[in-house]
Amino acid sequence: MVPAAGLEPARPLGLGILSPLCLPFHHAGPGDPGDHIAETGPGKDLFVRLQWSEMLDLSASDGQPAPMFPLRDHNPSGRTPYVTWVLIAVNIAVFLSYASLFTDQAAIAGFFGAYALIPARLSTGDGFYTVVTSMFLHGGLMHIAGNMLFLWIFGDNMEDKMGHLGFLVFYLASGVGAALAQYLAAPGSMVPMVGASGAIAGVMGGYLLLFPKARVDILFIFIVFFRVFPVPAWVMLGIWFGLQFVSGVSADLNAGGVAYWAHAGGFVVGFVLTLPTFRRLGGTAFWNRTEGHPDHPPAQYQFARTNVPRVRRRK
Repeated sequence: MVPAAGLEPARPLGLGILSPLCLPFHHAGPGDPGDHIAETGPGKDLFVRLQWSEMLDLSASDGQPAPMFPLRDHNPSGRTPYVTWVLIAVNIAVFLSYASLFTDQAAIAGFFGAYALIPARLSTGDGFYTVVTSMFLHGGLMHIAGNMLFLWIFGDNMEDKMGHLGFLVFYLASGVGAALAQYLAAPGSMVPMVGASGAIAGVMGGYLLLFPKARVDILFIFIVFFRVFPVPAWVMLGIWFGLQFVSGVSADLNAGGVAYWAHAGGFVVGFVLTLPTFRRLGGTAFWNRTEGHPDHPPAQYQFARTNVPRVRRRK
């Protein structure tokens, strides 16, 4: 699309990625296969560099992602999470509807230019619909996979406590709040922002309030060694939020990469929007009854031994 009226043509910019799989998120560097420069349309001066990543990066110091991410929680839902399932299905369907455009740099840049959230465009009073459309767009396969994983892990329990309609309103409101947080952090930015994790960050913020001691299994992979180990939700989510905040303070808001303020803002909005549900459940009395654990028996997982025979060494 064309920059909104009155806006200066932009220099090459990065795509603002919204994904909870970032502590912080690993960026594709210049010249990487995932790094594309594309013109938004014939004769236009707005260029967009699409950057996305594939793995969780705990250090982000050496440019290599650390293969470590949440796998599941031990908090079974008391009702069928229809809304969570529908949201996952809609995100996947939307992604598949434009996935073929990734082979055409101009086409994908034009698509994101039209439907991604661009703060500078909002500042001119145009494109308010992108506050909603941007939360259903993703910059690549691993981007959407990471987001849907987090929604799958945390969404069902929030839907259980809020009800189907209440959770849908909560999810969308968290996404809008996250988008506005990123906008307020850089209202003149020309960086298009896409991703569902502003809304999912809200789900995580609410989860922290309701289930601070629920166990979350973390999968750690090192070369050929892997291990799943549980941590309390408050540890994982607290570290996640802290890193989003710290990264947001130090990030260049006019460059591509992760929309940290959308993550942090969505988390806070979700936490606040969950307060009425928390009070309805009894407030601190709800915590006291279970000492911060879920109010039902935790799910138990077991790893079965494989049938692969052991090969003994010859002496």
